[in-house]
Amino acid sequence: MISILVDYLTVTLIDHIIFFQLVLLLILLSNIWITHRIRRYSPTEKFPVVSILIPVRNEESCIAGCVQSYLGQDYPSFEVIVLDDQSNDASRAILETIALSEPNLRIILGVQPTHGQVGKNWACSQLSHQAQGELLFFTDADTVARPDTLKTVVTALLGAQADLITGFPKQEIHTLGEKALVPFFSWAFLSFVPLLLAYQLKVPFLSVAVGQMMLFRREAYLDIGGHDGIISSVVDDISLARRINEKGLRWRVTYVADLIACRMYHSSREAVNGFTKNLFAASGYRLLPYLFTYLWLFIMFWEPLFVMALLVFCGTLKAQPYVLMICIALSYLLWLIPYLEMKIPFYLSFFYPYTVLANICVAFRSLIHTLEGRITWKGRAVDKARWKWF
Repeated sequence: MISILVDYLTVTLIDHIIFFQLVLLLILLSNIWITHRIRRYSPTEKFPVVSILIPVRNEESCIAGCVQSYLGQDYPSFEVIVLDDQSNDASRAILETIALSEPNLRIILGVQPTHGQVGKNWACSQLSHQAQGELLFFTDADTVARPDTLKTVVTALLGAQADLITGFPKQEIHTLGEKALVPFFSWAFLSFVPLLLAYQLKVPFLSVAVGQMMLFRREAYLDIGGHDGIISSVVDDISLARRINEKGLRWRVTYVADLIACRMYHSSREAVNGFTKNLFAASGYRLLPYLFTYLWLFIMFWEPLFVMALLVFCGTLKAQPYVLMICIALSYLLWLIPYLEMKIPFYLSFFYPYTVLANICVAFRSLIHTLEGRITWKGRAVDKARWKWF
């Protein structure tokens, strides 16, 4: 019995992992092709008015660069509205200084969220009610955009006849925690969400959006209830994408890593706390699928390394060295290709086993903190979530 189990773990399971890796590689390459292809449309003769909407809470270190980059857009008609969400740093003073010379910038003071309202959703809701544009462009205060960003993504939305366009900005990562955690979500999307199927099937669990860049048609945003309809959601971007899918509306993901850069967190601690808030929430608080996902990630990327180590040091296994090498090489490719696509330093892909471990640890931290009702963000407590088995 033990020998059968050993043979399965060191031979058959490796074959299964290789098959799964090849499927992921196919998804990855097709997603890269699809997200680049949507940029092929020619600019329209008349561009709709766009409202650029930026919620701000204690962002004094980055808000000037963000707002100035959007005010400098090469686009015929747009407005920039920034909501100061009860900041207690210099964010508002910085914004008011910029507004003195920028008539296109409007600053509004946010109202304190009430019980059950997640701060960012409430801030975005207030912004949407102030917006005048035909298109609503939501972004974060820690992003910086190239001057042709708005024209490029609006062209993609109009050309694809989409109701929502989103994409993954280039992530600026400096500390060890940022390097280990920040690329994970965009890596997981590129590798695990087959856009070819997601666009056709319109099932909510295949929905993806990135809060750092979401461009909506106003009618579609209102049709799904906007941020008012997801006021208690911790992951507003995914919740909005799921509502778009549920309504049968059209969403597309485009490549924007050359257009927008973002530094989500400025320390390892911030990165850990941010993903603690998000990871279990992103799964829809489904306990068993969540546990299985991270267990399978560990098996897929660590088990071949364990077997190779046993083969080298013990030498009595039936495992074939060349099969193990193929499996490990595929593991590396599954990290290298997305990192190159997302403009993340390629050398970090060599450390993929540790990246997997780091995210598994934070995933369990996210689970525990959520179940215990200990999730906070930017000084505000988040209401305890209701979880489910499936």
